[in-house]
Amino acid sequence: MDGLTTAETRELEQRMQKQQMKVFFGLFSNLVDHCFMSCVDDFTSKSLNGRESGCVTRCVQKHMALSQRLSERFQEHNAQMTQQQQQQGGFR
Repeated sequence: MDGLTTAETRELEQRMQKQQMKVFFGLFSNLVDHCFMSCVDDFTSKSLNGRESGCVTRCVQKHMALSQRLSERFQEHNAQMTQQQQQQGGFR
């Protein structure tokens, strides 16, 4: 962000925050849709039955664990790439 004015930096940060919110809401929406479609099939009651409630809980927990693991792997990969770039830069 070097070379940007304060106003440009602020605008860029706002756009990035909006994009992050879009991504978050998209992921949340996909999670809700997936777990609902996978777990809820009895529409004779306005509340979830025990099986549905347990299924939704497991579904969300699995999704959150997967998201966390993917995030960890992404960070590991970025760290490896950064290290490789630094090593390559040191040999030039």
